[in-house]
Amino acid sequence: MTAVLTSQVKENKKKVPYLREVQNELSKVSWTSKEEILLCTKVIIGSIFCFGLGIYLIDLAVRGMINLIFYMGKLIGG
Repeated sequence: MTAVLTSQVKENKKKVPYLREVQNELSKVSWTSKEEILLCTKVIIGSIFCFGLGIYLIDLAVRGMINLIFYMGKLIGG
């Protein structure tokens, strides 16, 4: 039982310096401001909307061309 306790104490002694190093490194990080995150989110949502609309319009055009080709084929072929 004492061997188990001593191994747990050794593990805890290893964790404490590591957690201190993590805390020191996190304090050095430059975090993004809330305003910048909101702006980037708006840009991303707007871009997704524009790309989606563009793909939809291209799909309509291609579908219209295919329907026109089939219609012309029916007129010619009977």
